[in-house]
Amino acid sequence: MKCQPWRSLAFGVLALLAVAARPTNAADTIKIGYIDPLSGTFAQSGDQFLKVFRYVIDGINARGGALGRKFELVAFDDKTQPAEALIALKSITDQNMPFVMQCSGSNVGAALIDGVAKHNARNPDNRIVYLNCGALADELTNEQCDFWQFRFSGNVGMRAQTLVSALPKDLKSVYLLNQDYLFGQSIQKDTKAQLAKQRPDIKIVGEELIPFGKVKDFSSYITKIKASGAQGLITGNWGPDLNLLIKSGVDAGLDIGYYTYLSHLIGGPTAVGENGENRLHSVMEFHENIPVEQNNQAMEDFDKGFREKNAFDFSEINFVTMLEMVAAAVDKAGSTDALKVAQALEGMHMKDLLGNDTYMRKDDHQLIMPYYAGVFVRGVKYDSEHTGLGWKTETKLSAADLAQPTTCKMKRPAS
Repeated sequence: MKCQPWRSLAFGVLALLAVAARPTNAADTIKIGYIDPLSGTFAQSGDQFLKVFRYVIDGINARGGALGRKFELVAFDDKTQPAEALIALKSITDQNMPFVMQCSGSNVGAALIDGVAKHNARNPDNRIVYLNCGALADELTNEQCDFWQFRFSGNVGMRAQTLVSALPKDLKSVYLLNQDYLFGQSIQKDTKAQLAKQRPDIKIVGEELIPFGKVKDFSSYITKIKASGAQGLITGNWGPDLNLLIKSGVDAGLDIGYYTYLSHLIGGPTAVGENGENRLHSVMEFHENIPVEQNNQAMEDFDKGFREKNAFDFSEINFVTMLEMVAAAVDKAGSTDALKVAQALEGMHMKDLLGNDTYMRKDDHQLIMPYYAGVFVRGVKYDSEHTGLGWKTETKLSAADLAQPTTCKMKRPAS
C-alpha cells in the first residue's frame, strides 16, 4: 500500500495557529493508551517519550487527525514492570481504546504481546492493536511475533548491523556489557553475530550481563574493563544503567571508545560531557544535525519547533512515522476497528520526515527503516543538552540495507 508522505514537515507553531481546532468531547477523540515508566528508576525515559508523542500528536491533530477526529494520548505508569503493564492494559481495554502503545522494556513488550493476543481472542468485539515503539528484542518479531503487534522501531539485529558497520578500522578489541534481561541478552547475541560477520578481526576480550536497573556503582565493572585491555566498550545499556556506567568510566579516566545503542537519549550526553568528544558513538533513528548535513530546511524547522518546547534532543523520527501510519490506516479503514486498521497497516509504505523510504513488513509487522551511526563532536550546529557537543553522522544504512530475514510464522485471524 502506498501512502501519502507527511503533509507538512514544518507544522510546528505555524500549523497550530493556522488551523482552528473545533471543540471535541472525549468520546469524539481516538484514544491511544500509552504504557511506559513514569515513575521509578526509568521514569526519565517515559517522560521523554511522552513529551515527544504530545508534540507529534499536536501536529497531526492540527491537520484534522483521522476521520475528522483528534487523537488523545492517555498515559499509564508501568514502572518498567510487566505485571503493572498488564494492569494498565486491562484499564485500556475496559475503556474500549483501540490502541495501546509502549516503548520501554522488551520484557514488558513480550507481556503485552501475549496480553493483547489473549484479550483479542476472548473479546472479538473489543479488540485492540499494540503499537510497539521501543521494545526491541529480536524475538518479538520472530518467534514471539503476533498479528496484533506492529513494531515501529528497528529491532536489535538492525541496530547491531549499523553499529558494527561504523566501527573504526583500527579498533581491534572490545568489551561487551549489557543488561541481563531480554533486550540486553539480544544485544549481546546480535553484537557478537555482527562482529563475527563484519569484523572478525575484532577480539571480544570480555563480556558481562548486569542486573537490570539494580547497579548504582559501576566502578567494579570499569575496573574489569580497564584490566581487559579493551580499546572499546559496546553496550546496549539505557537509562540510569547507561548514564551511571558512562559517568563512572569518565571519572575513572577510562580512555576508550564508547560504542552504544542508546547514549543519544536523554541524560546520555550530559553523563559523558566533554570527555565524550570523538569517543562517544551511538546508533539512532535521527539526530538534530542530520537536516543540516542533508540541507533539509523543512525537517530543521520541525526540529526547531521541538527544541523551543523541550530541553532535550529530538531523535524519534520513527514515532512520527508510526503515528502518521496509524492515522493513514484509520482513514483507509474508515474506522478504528482493530482488524481493519491492522490490515491497512500491513505492507504500508511511507517516506519519513527526511524523505527516506520506510515500510511495515507484512511478514512480521516490523518497520523497515534507515539507521544512522553518529559520533559526539564539537563544531556542529546543534549541541546536545547544552554540552557544547552534538552528533555527527558517521554511517547511514538504508531500509533496504537493513531488511534482515525473519523467522516469524504469522497467524492471521479469519475475521
